Amino acid sequence: MVNVMLMITAELENLTDLEPQGGCDDPNFPYYFKIKCTNCGELTQKETCIMLSETLPLPTGRGTTNLVQKCKFCGREGNVTMIPGRGRPLTLEDSETSKYAPLMVFDCRGLEPAEFSFGSGWKAESTSGTKFENIDLSGGEFAEYCEKGELPVMLSNLQSRFDVVK
Repeated sequence: MVNVMLMITAELENLTDLEPQGGCDDPNFPYYFKIKCTNCGELTQKETCIMLSETLPLPTGRGTTNLVQKCKFCGREGNVTMIPGRGRPLTLEDSETSKYAPLMVFDCRGLEPAEFSFGSGWKAESTSGTKFENIDLSGGEFAEYCEKGELPVMLSNLQSRFDVVK
């Protein structure tokens, strides 16, 4: 069992508080990433999607998880369970100091997430208070104009990593 934290960072210009539309623990926010088998090291070709709101019974019958998947290479089965309550939005201060913000913790057994994909369903706020919702980051950036503050807002250079947490 390994707990890994999805960490994100980006270059924010006149924006702050980048997070999923319903907050870091949004039950309907889809997390897309490739899966790596911890037994043989095989990385899936396609991305897998998991959400807090979608649960399955564990193969052992004790409790639930968010993903059960078998490795196509070695045949071993593993699961990934999301652990809410540890994430926070990426702030302008984080961006300016090149810090990563924690988004979600995954309890991994036999599988590990790798190569997170930023998709749609994000929100951020301009430094003058304008809220930008349903931001699509699948193209790697977001640019808009804030009428209230009369300034351009931009989000670029999206990066993510998975850190092992205790």
